Amino acid sequence: MLDAGGRAYAYSKACGIIGKSFVGKRIPALYGLHTLSEFSRFVFPHENLNLPGRELLADLERRIIARTIRQIVSVINSYQKPPELLILLLRSYEYSDLKSCLHYIDAGKKEQPVLCDIGDYKTIHFEAYPDIAAMLAATEFENIPGKTEQKINFSLLESEIDKLYYRRLKETLFSLSSDDREISQRIIAEEIAIRNCIWAFRLRTYFHKTAEETKDFLMDITMKSVRDTLMDSPRREISLVSDALKSLDFHLDIRSHWTDWKWEKLLNPEQPGVHWYADPKYFQNAASKYLYRLAMRYFRLMPMSVSMVFCFVKVKQYEEDLLTSIIEGLGLGMSSNDVLDLLGVS
Repeated sequence: MLDAGGRAYAYSKACGIIGKSFVGKRIPALYGLHTLSEFSRFVFPHENLNLPGRELLADLERRIIARTIRQIVSVINSYQKPPELLILLLRSYEYSDLKSCLHYIDAGKKEQPVLCDIGDYKTIHFEAYPDIAAMLAATEFENIPGKTEQKINFSLLESEIDKLYYRRLKETLFSLSSDDREISQRIIAEEIAIRNCIWAFRLRTYFHKTAEETKDFLMDITMKSVRDTLMDSPRREISLVSDALKSLDFHLDIRSHWTDWKWEKLLNPEQPGVHWYADPKYFQNAASKYLYRLAMRYFRLMPMSVSMVFCFVKVKQYEEDLLTSIIEGLGLGMSSNDVLDLLGVS
């Protein structure tokens, strides 16, 4: 096996990190926190800082993300030559930072948002902020739709960034052997399909887009099923936008329209005496939990494969989202119990 030593070291390191992370059986340890200071002492026992509330909240968010990135980099660097799929997962932080910069520029802000440090894996010239053309020069984003010299279409540009990321995920996925990509392929296909549904919900609910307008923002990506890929079947690829397109025909306030839809299980439940309305935030949280459980289930299934590290990254990013949600709740006066219950975490 190519780079067998690196694969074994990556698995050993990943297991050690997961064992100390707030995932799986360690999630209940997060219950009972009531202040940001308590959270800081518990999650970062050796890094306590005496900061006021708002500053502590921002500092904790930076530390949570920075620690996640350091741990992901340490596992990816176990390989002599890290697979492009894993590098792209790490660079999802760069894609996110680019979207944050676009929002700042759109709002006319001169200062730059706080950025993630992914070291030598960075490709965007963030030092050129707020000059978008200079930031994206000689990168994969240089000719992305929505960016012109005269006018910037920020909503389109953000959508195109997501499309580019997932198309590149698919490309790098199929540069791997069948054993290396089998599990990753299952999860990526589910993630793209769900991501399209989230986009459809958000655009219809928050931006009041029509069904026809929404279609332009979705990722029209296809992929063979894992079974067909491994058997080298000539069957056509499956559309990963079809579930989202079907949802455009359903009324957002009529629950019966969603019966038998593939992702119905991720919808917010009906409440007695309350008129039901599809909640994009609930759907997104439920989808995140669903994808996390897939990654946790498959993490140790093929320990020497690239998919193991793929699952590791997904689990760590779920933990990051969970911890960030808790500190945001604590900052609003909620307890960690309230936040975890709201997220449906058990």
